[in-house]
Amino acid sequence: MADVILRDIVKSFGSVTALRGLNLQIEEGEFVSLLGPSGCGKTTTLRILAGLEFPTSGTISIGDRVVNDVAPAQRDIAMVFQSYALYPHMTVAENIAYPLKKRRIPRGERTVMVQKAAELLQLTELLRRKPRQLSGGQQQRVALGRALVRDPKVFLLDEPLSNLDAKLRSYMRVELVELHRRLGRTMIYVTHDQLEAMTMSDRIAVMDGGDLQQFAPPNTVYREPANRFVAGFIGTPAMNLVDGELVLSGGDWTFRTGNLSVPVPPLGENAAAGPAALGFRPEHVRFGEGPIEGTVQVVEQSGHENIVVAKFANDLRITGRAPAAQVWKPGEPVRIRIDTAEAHAFAAGPNGERLNRPRAAA
Repeated sequence: MADVILRDIVKSFGSVTALRGLNLQIEEGEFVSLLGPSGCGKTTTLRILAGLEFPTSGTISIGDRVVNDVAPAQRDIAMVFQSYALYPHMTVAENIAYPLKKRRIPRGERTVMVQKAAELLQLTELLRRKPRQLSGGQQQRVALGRALVRDPKVFLLDEPLSNLDAKLRSYMRVELVELHRRLGRTMIYVTHDQLEAMTMSDRIAVMDGGDLQQFAPPNTVYREPANRFVAGFIGTPAMNLVDGELVLSGGDWTFRTGNLSVPVPPLGENAAAGPAALGFRPEHVRFGEGPIEGTVQVVEQSGHENIVVAKFANDLRITGRAPAAQVWKPGEPVRIRIDTAEAHAFAAGPNGERLNRPRAAA
């Protein structure tokens, strides 16, 4: 088994604590993304797994053994770096074969293993080239090939697509997902790009300030964010988050702020009347109808839809999606309706927990 388990991992750099008691269990064969803003601790987590950093406290297990004191080369992992870290004086074949050479694998076996990796990654025609003769996408595949020939239990990928242009990144996302499907190995992927995490992962670990905020499948993270941070971080454009208060009357909950008063879905037992925040996605804002009156501020046209930002009483700004055929101009009056069945209530505070009852399983 190649489960990866982090128990109570703390990592401090002097007076700065990068990880605060991180607990994470990744199952064998999963594709898991570590997602969060810069400085959240995701790369530190990956480096601790790789053995390039040591935890201040806590336990790291890969498979059925604790690896805290195991050298990186003995952990049965392979890491792909953001910079690819290819040797410029070596050919593609020599770069891929390098870890096999270090392990003193006989030349004949090395050749066969390199050929297999090259075929899998469509690099056969490039084996004689040097890295400077390759595109960014080709270099990325060479770095993957070098990891692949080691036949590790776990792949660690540190933002491997960040240096590629948008079109190539989209192509390589598909390639990585397909590679994971064929290999069936555990892959742990660090990214700050939520599109990568959402489209590639079995589960996403959302991190902030050294803490794990939520660990769940992409659809759950999007539709049922655990707290206000996850709600505001996941989604483009971001979720609308409005501060106000919850009022309970006759068994029904209402959210109020200024002259805005909207019903909210049933809340769980942890809900209480008082300060709170209401969150709703831009796709749950209906333009051109409804009781809330405001003024259009900004319209972003993306071809297939318009992103509209409107201003309402008390300087309240709400972002919504509108069909491309629905044309709005800055300064125009507008009415909106919020689909409150899809709204979320959060406790007060920057990381206030989600108060809604869990959704029924689909």
